[in-house]
Amino acid sequence: MRIACVGGGPAGLYSALLLKLREPRHDITVFERSAQGPARGLGVVFWDDLLKKLYRADPESAREIERVALPWDTQVVDVDGTKVLNNVGRSYGIKRQHLLDILARRATDAGVHIEFGHEVTAPSQLPEVDLIVACDGVNSRIRNQTEGLGTEVKLGRNKYIWLATDKVFEAFTWPFVRTESGWVWANAYGVDTQSSTFVVECSAKTWAGLGFDTMPHQDCLSRLEKIFEHQLDGHQLVGQTSSDTNVQWLNFRNVTNEHWQAGRTVLAGDAAHTTHFTIGSGTTLAIEDAIALADNLQRHRDMTAALEAYEKERQAAILQPQIAARFSAQWFENVDRYIGLEPRQFAIVLRRRRSPVLPHLSPRLYYWFWLSLTSHEPQAVRRIRKRTARRAGQVYHRFTQLRRLCRRWPWGIASGGVPVQCLAGRAAEHQRATTDGRRQQPAGPPMARGLTVRRAAQGSVDERFLDGSP
Repeated sequence: MRIACVGGGPAGLYSALLLKLREPRHDITVFERSAQGPARGLGVVFWDDLLKKLYRADPESAREIERVALPWDTQVVDVDGTKVLNNVGRSYGIKRQHLLDILARRATDAGVHIEFGHEVTAPSQLPEVDLIVACDGVNSRIRNQTEGLGTEVKLGRNKYIWLATDKVFEAFTWPFVRTESGWVWANAYGVDTQSSTFVVECSAKTWAGLGFDTMPHQDCLSRLEKIFEHQLDGHQLVGQTSSDTNVQWLNFRNVTNEHWQAGRTVLAGDAAHTTHFTIGSGTTLAIEDAIALADNLQRHRDMTAALEAYEKERQAAILQPQIAARFSAQWFENVDRYIGLEPRQFAIVLRRRRSPVLPHLSPRLYYWFWLSLTSHEPQAVRRIRKRTARRAGQVYHRFTQLRRLCRRWPWGIASGGVPVQCLAGRAAEHQRATTDGRRQQPAGPPMARGLTVRRAAQGSVDERFLDGSP
């Protein structure tokens, strides 16, 4: 099979590597628009569960990734100089370029062709191939020129900028600093023995009030170094990429797709989905996409069946991370609601920000009557609570999907809030029954697909998404 992977990030390189390892006869080329070279400072995080999956998929690259990654197992919440320390699960930071270099070398050794500095803006620019793996990022041009995917992009309210620093943070650190225009915060973590990632976030109002909307780039870095001077200990912030392009303030782009495959094109990584950076799952989900794609193409002889199975598997798997990311993003968009808590209370509520209950309770009420009680609850009760949290998240997801569908119907809403077309669709579904009387799962709307997700997702999704980890 001739395969083109558009995008040389973790999803593209790992997809190419695993597809080649599973079937050496595949002719695979990765097209990456950037020239080969170091990317300054920018890093990513992952957890121990991903490392285990890497070892199962390809032990050779997994050993190298573990060797260069910087481990940490503590989290610090710093509220205007008052620090709260928590122990968390085994976690890792790694410089993104180190990860890409490892995957690129391994893929090349396996026989994958990588063309750096080759930008692909349309499928027509590719050679004749059997499969296009579109992993060209959140603004994927391949995705945008492929019909039938049902892409939706929503912008978050806060502003953020992804920086690096030459200070090495030995713990995952959340510094919150009060300024004359409002609160500014960051998440910082070491990625090697010489540098850390430092992602700054604030409300749009604070961003404008501090003048970041008109401030030159270097002045912006200087101002941020002054704001975080106690956390940085005199170290510098770095705001350039490998091509010396200045990084910019952005609004987070939340990408969802009703379908991940159409014809000979399949999506992976940020082209298929995004999850807010405050849950630290982007790289993990991209790698898991690559593993699932390779597994399904190996498992199914028919490519269409393989891509459909991949879509179904991964849409089920990312359901809870997407819900958790949505709640996490909303929490940070409403920091002022929680920042008045005592630092220890604030740190605990920060860790519980993915809870679907938290937005509906007073923060102090949530802390005292929820968290204080659960710290002494029996194990059986804790299991019930976690199961209830997962179910609440699923219900919330289905409700938002239904609401999104309702906004699309041009023929109005029937009694009870159900779209007229939706009622017609349900009648049609009843006619698509099998001969033995069992209902077939429709392939259509995401709300309907979500009804079968629970069983696939349970047991395969880390509970930190909805319960209590950084």
